[in-house]
Parts: sequence; structure tokens; C-alpha cells
Amino acid sequence: MRIAQGAGALVAAILTLAPQLPAQSRPNSKAGIPRLPDGKPDLQGIWEVRNDVANGNLEAHSAAAGIRAGESVIVDPPNGEIPYQPWAAAKQKENFAKRATLDPVNRCFLPGVPRITYMPYPFQIFQTPKYVAITYEYVHASRTVLMNGAPHLDDIDFWMGDSRGKWEGDTLVVDVADNNADTWLDMSGDFHTGALHVVERYTLTSPDRMEYEATLDDPKVFTRAWTIRMPLYRNTDKNAELYEYECHVYRESAGQAKK
Repeated sequence: MRIAQGAGALVAAILTLAPQLPAQSRPNSKAGIPRLPDGKPDLQGIWEVRNDVANGNLEAHSAAAGIRAGESVIVDPPNGEIPYQPWAAAKQKENFAKRATLDPVNRCFLPGVPRITYMPYPFQIFQTPKYVAITYEYVHASRTVLMNGAPHLDDIDFWMGDSRGKWEGDTLVVDVADNNADTWLDMSGDFHTGALHVVERYTLTSPDRMEYEATLDDPKVFTRAWTIRMPLYRNTDKNAELYEYECHVYRESAGQAKK
């Protein structure tokens, strides 16, 4: 079974059941980060990656049509490259050559995890002791992170995966399974199967800066698990809000560059 998750009704229901926690008026003096009344770091607010290099290609890359040049965001393995199995490396090259028509985002499908985090669209985090809800500006996407230790669902997949969270010290760790095999990891055709397992780590490093890390494992595609890392920034404008982004299917014009 495949389910696409809607944003508004789902998050509204969660926040009705467990209202958003108010932030403390002062940051924790030891860690220098704001905390909620339950002592957990306050991740609430609107966040953004402030660059679109990772969305173009997770590895170090030259500029290509529609993709800015950039450095790798892969921190493990140390060479900054995705550890593809040989057949998968060939498949990625095919995807890249046909990316204008094959990229699921160009067909208005949800981007999946972790890609939606580093697309050039902001997202908003809401916290309660039982749930963490994340709403995204991009095509009304949302995620609900259950914090009650419940296991992942069986025999189902989601465009945005199935998220289960816990705290490890001051880091929110989110385990994402049941991922739809049809999403890509970036615009360059980096891909996975339905066996993808993602572990995200959200860590405040200052009041309005957060380190985002995601470890990806898919034994059908990769030779080992690998990890990306990048900073996220909180929007401190008191009037900040998410706007609606409606997707329209991109039609490549004849004669446009394909490289």
C-alpha cells in the first residue's frame, strides 16, 4: 500500500491533541540553547538550509543544467562519495542523463526523506512530549514523528516515510523506515529502493543554528551505510510564516540542454 500524506489536517489534529509547548524565556545557561518546560531543546520554529547545493547533488560536483556547482555534504565515507554497488552506479548515471523527465520532483511527487530537508524551501517544527510535527512549504508535505516508542508499520510505504523519534541527550534522533522507492535523493539521480533506512539527527549548536545529519542505509543499492551533514538556520523574523507552494509539472522544451 502507498500513501501520500497531507499537511494541514494531520498536523492540526496532532496539535489539538497535544498543544505546542511554549519556549522558556531564557536559554539554558550551560548549553546556551533555548529549552522547553520539559527540559528538551526548543527546536520549534521555521528552519531552512539556505543553499540548494545538496539538492542539486550530494557529492562534489561541477555545474550542470539546473544544478549549481558545490562541495560534497557526505562526511562518511571520508572520500565524500556515495558507496554505490556497481550496477547502482551505472543506474545513477542513467538517471542523471534523463533527470529532466525522471526526477520525481519534476513530476510533482513528494521528495521523500532526507531530500525535502535540503530543498530550497523552509519547514516548520512543532514539539510536544508525545509528537514532533514537521510541516513543509513544498507541496503541503508533512511528517509526524511519534515519540512513544511505537514500532514502524508493516507492509506499507509512504512518500515521506514512517518516522519514529527519541532523544539522545540534546539530539532529536528520528528513525525513518517504510520509504517509497520512487523518490530520489537529489536532482542528479542519486536513488534508493524501498529498503532505504534513514536515521536523522537534529542538534542545536546555538539558539538559531542546528546541525542536521542523516545516515542512509540500503543494502540493495549501497555497499555500506553513509552519512550527510549540513547546517540549518532558524528564521528569527517574528512575522515569518510558511507560504503555499503549488507544484506544476515541468515540460522540457525541445532543444534545451540535457547536460
